[in-house]
Amino acid sequence: MASLGMDFNANSVAPATAMEVVPAGKYTAEIVNSEMRDTKDGNGQYLWMELAITEGPQSNRRLFDRLNLVNGNQQAVEIAEKALSAICHATGKMLVSDSEQLHGIPMTITVRVKPAGPDRNGVLREAQNEIRGYEAVSGRIASAPRHQPAAAPQAQASKTSAAPWRK
Repeated sequence: MASLGMDFNANSVAPATAMEVVPAGKYTAEIVNSEMRDTKDGNGQYLWMELAITEGPQSNRRLFDRLNLVNGNQQAVEIAEKALSAICHATGKMLVSDSEQLHGIPMTITVRVKPAGPDRNGVLREAQNEIRGYEAVSGRIASAPRHQPAAAPQAQASKTSAAPWRK
């Protein structure tokens, strides 16, 4: 049993509704949260990213992506590094040591819908979104994030050049 520390009145809060998948297409979005996480088997790490769509009818919807940057499968690492390179090119940040340097910068993401059905382990899954590409927002030049000031050049130089996932 877990005490809530209050009397919760469900009559005063609208119930949550199921989120439908975002329709396939291209959207302006930005990374709003990210962190390195261990793989299930503990033998690797991936960069987990939360992206927010910033324009149009899907504005404020959240999508997620994982980049297997540390993995025994070299092909998985190559795919992840290419995706990270695409994000860097899309944001105009060509040298990064921390994923937070990519936060808050608009880019265009290509989203597809993975249909419902059994996954490779036979587990039945609902339809879900998958980010299939990253590119610069057309007509815009990638610049500093909107939500945080650009770091001073001397602050950039003092940071370690080793990527956090390589430590």
